[in-house]
Amino acid sequence: MTERVICLLIGYVFGLFQTAYFYGRAKGIDIRQYGSGNSGTTNALRVLGTKAGLIVLAGDCIKCILAVVTVRLLFGASHPHTIYLLCLYGAAGAILGHNFPFYMGFKGGKGIAATAGLILSFHPYFIPMGVILFFGAFLLTHYVSLGSLLVYAGFVVEMVVCGQLGVFGGMDRAGLIEMYVLSFLLAVMAYWKHRENIRRLLQGRERKTYLFHKNKLEEPGQEKA
Repeated sequence: MTERVICLLIGYVFGLFQTAYFYGRAKGIDIRQYGSGNSGTTNALRVLGTKAGLIVLAGDCIKCILAVVTVRLLFGASHPHTIYLLCLYGAAGAILGHNFPFYMGFKGGKGIAATAGLILSFHPYFIPMGVILFFGAFLLTHYVSLGSLLVYAGFVVEMVVCGQLGVFGGMDRAGLIEMYVLSFLLAVMAYWKHRENIRRLLQGRERKTYLFHKNKLEEPGQEKA
């Protein structure tokens, strides 16, 4: 249990680096005062443009990757049979740090870019699924939220499938179940953070996002994506 807490804390510290907020400050604005008021990739893309969106995406993705790599370096040799579980805790901590940074009143982003870092660093089997689900949905509909929600659904399903097929090495049944539960809880948090997006998707009012479409700065409350 101690190792799990340490991994969560490691991840949380990495997750505290709010790329969108710091990038916005460097450009002379508080990203939380524009667009959706969300400190994440989509809002940075809409408010500050494609370059900003890509930088924020990379920064939020990398911080989760660094958390997972750190966990592997610290516990890979001593906990070979549970390292995937510990890495998942590290990634979960990074997502929590991104979503709920204490120094910003626990109001950060929605954790999707950080989750991309989890998918890229957790196991190679997860990368094709994430790419196909997100970009397939996004390119067809231009709904970032839909792609994000599909990625999480696919992540949970693939976690269970890979676990049952023995992809995670010598992990015992209790460890596998813990991984499934943690993955499911991360998905629940993502869906809860996107509850307004889900409502708008069902109503046909969700805002579309275009990579090379210039957006004007909007005051908070005009768009809640």
